[in-house]
Amino acid sequence: MITPPRWTKAELETECVTSEAAFRLTRMSEPLDKYLDLFDKRQGDIEDLLEHLIDMVDVGAIDDALIVKVLSDKKLLEAFRYFSGPPVSEDDLKTLAETPSLAPSTFKNNPAVARAVFQTVLDGLDRRRFPWVSPVEKREPSEAEKNAAIIASAALMAAQRVATDRRSEGAAAQEAAVRAALKEIAFEQADARTITTLDAAPHPGQFCSESMVGGRKADIVVRLYDHRVLAIECKVSNSALNSIKRVKGDAAAKATKWLAELGTSQIIPAAVLAGVFDARMLFESQAVGLTLWWAHDLARFQRWVKDAKK
Repeated sequence: MITPPRWTKAELETECVTSEAAFRLTRMSEPLDKYLDLFDKRQGDIEDLLEHLIDMVDVGAIDDALIVKVLSDKKLLEAFRYFSGPPVSEDDLKTLAETPSLAPSTFKNNPAVARAVFQTVLDGLDRRRFPWVSPVEKREPSEAEKNAAIIASAALMAAQRVATDRRSEGAAAQEAAVRAALKEIAFEQADARTITTLDAAPHPGQFCSESMVGGRKADIVVRLYDHRVLAIECKVSNSALNSIKRVKGDAAAKATKWLAELGTSQIIPAAVLAGVFDARMLFESQAVGLTLWWAHDLARFQRWVKDAKK
């Protein structure tokens, strides 16, 4: 059986430079239209929300029915969470307001919960964006203040959504590229599964996505022609510091567990990398048994998989 590839420090440094260049090219070519479209939509949501909450300076003047109406609208609830400084996540809001759910039915069945959620956000209100709600001022906003708050909030929401989409879309695109590379060399995709022993893995010449291997999820599991299992993690990183968490803290940790459970002759833990990475950390991760490939050179990955025969 052929051994998995191992990179020298110099080779890893060279590949890191190439990967970072590819990352910059992709990031700089992202269309501005997506951000602007999100900005326009969020701006409309913020405007609608402020129209509903014209009496935000006097919470007592806002009746329960209006609070329930606002919080039961998914778009308005999201916009309202961004009124806090910094914005509060759904999970944090549930914890702070002591409610297990932010579903419309929860608010409609219990207006007291809706008011608690509403007050929680107002307690953390960004006084820089909404100075007229300050306990000291409590006044009507000027048009300039109102417009500034709308633009700042819309920009904050749009930027956050773009960043979130980048992470999810980047990982999804990378997994799709690996699946496509496997299909190009005649590997067949099988159903996802839980793999506790090698018998539960796909057949030689097959692969599956999003499957549990020994209690830990692998993005793609390949059964090589020599019957070994190749467990792949797809990792996208936007900085060297971030790469330590994604590779050393996740992929390399899984590698150690998989090798201990299934044995070095049975499983090959691997990561396909795209973006910005710390070369020294990658070299150390290889030492614990993690095999590395690069998203910008999947042809090398394909050649190795084809050569892994009995």
